[in-house]
Amino acid sequence: MNRQFALIIILFSGLALSAAAQTPAAPAPAEPAKVAVIFLQAALNQTNEGQRNYTELKKKYEPKRLQLDQLTSEIENLQKDLQAQGGALTDAERAKRTKTIEDKKKHAQRFAEDTQNDFQQEMQKLYSTLAAKVYKVLVAYAQKNGYTLVLDGGQQQQASPLLYSTPSTDITKAIVEVYNLKAGVPASSVQPAATAPRPAAKPAVKPAVKH
Repeated sequence: MNRQFALIIILFSGLALSAAAQTPAAPAPAEPAKVAVIFLQAALNQTNEGQRNYTELKKKYEPKRLQLDQLTSEIENLQKDLQAQGGALTDAERAKRTKTIEDKKKHAQRFAEDTQNDFQQEMQKLYSTLAAKVYKVLVAYAQKNGYTLVLDGGQQQQASPLLYSTPSTDITKAIVEVYNLKAGVPASSVQPAATAPRPAAKPAVKPAVKH
C-alpha cells in the first residue's frame, strides 16, 4: 500500500504548492491557528466506498485464488507420489517426475506473482481515485470549520511532522461520515479493518506453493 499512498502524498503536496503560489506577497494578518489531525489511511479504509471497492476486487480475483489452490494441491500430490514410489522408480523416471514437479512449481510461482501484481495495480488505482475525492471533502470540511492546518497522523508518512495530538483534534471519523453521506454508498455488511486492506502475501514454494 505504500506506493499508492506515496501518490496521495504527492497529490496533496501539489495542491498545497498551488495554493501557496496564489498567496499574496504581502504578509497576511496573524490569526489563531486551528489544527486538526486525520488518519488518512484509516479514513480511506473506513469509507463505505472503500469497503465496497475492496470487497468487489477480492471477488474478482477469487477464481485466480482457486486456480492457485488447485495448482498447489496438484504439486503436493505429485511430491507425495514421488516420495512413496521413489525407491521403485528408475533413475530416468525419477528425474522425469522431479523435473515435472519443478516446472509446475515455477509455473505456480509466476502465476502467483502476476496475479499479485495485477491485484496491487488495480487496488492502487481504486485508492488513488478515492483519495482524491476524500481530499475534496476534507478541504471543504476544514474551511467550513475554520481549520488552518490539517496533518496526516498515519504511519505511511515516514517523515511525518506529527509527534503528539489529542483525541479532540482527530477529524477522521467526521470526514468518513461526511464522505459517506456525500457519496451515497450504503454501508457494507463486512466490518472495516483497523488498517487499509492489503493484498495477501505471495505464496512461497518451499517445496510446494503455499496459499
